[in-house]
Amino acid sequence: MGCDGSVVVTTPFGFAESVAERFIREKARWLFAKISFFKQFEGRVIVRHTKADYAKYKKDAHAFACARVDHFNAMYGFRFNRITIRNQKTRWGSCSRNRNLNFNYKIALLPQRLTDYIIVHELCHLGEFNHSRKFWALVAQAMPDHAELRKELKRNRIMFQ
Repeated sequence: MGCDGSVVVTTPFGFAESVAERFIREKARWLFAKISFFKQFEGRVIVRHTKADYAKYKKDAHAFACARVDHFNAMYGFRFNRITIRNQKTRWGSCSRNRNLNFNYKIALLPQRLTDYIIVHELCHLGEFNHSRKFWALVAQAMPDHAELRKELKRNRIMFQ
């Protein structure tokens, strides 16, 4: 897709133009959906991270996550094994049955209120390994506005993933 919103089809040498046209017709709904999806990014810069960027953000995210987990866990007193920072494609964080807290390195790019929400969310799974009312009550102890923060994170998910 070009910067101006145009769709460019590139085919191998000798490829029949009629086959390309048929492909475009058959995939028209998909193409329009993708064009619509990318229009939300008009005027925005999309950044691709290098390996050096990843290493720096991973280090920053680990230091920040450790400090914030300690801060919030002072309230909860949960026991956990370790904090790991990863390049997760679809998750901001997770809590394993082995009591390990895992976070996406991109938490280093989020506003602190959203990072704090993610950290509290995963920390509370150490108390309730589900999304029950008890779990959300635990989250609310540290984040009374957790529902709004969760919505904000979902609204902006695509800009950070």
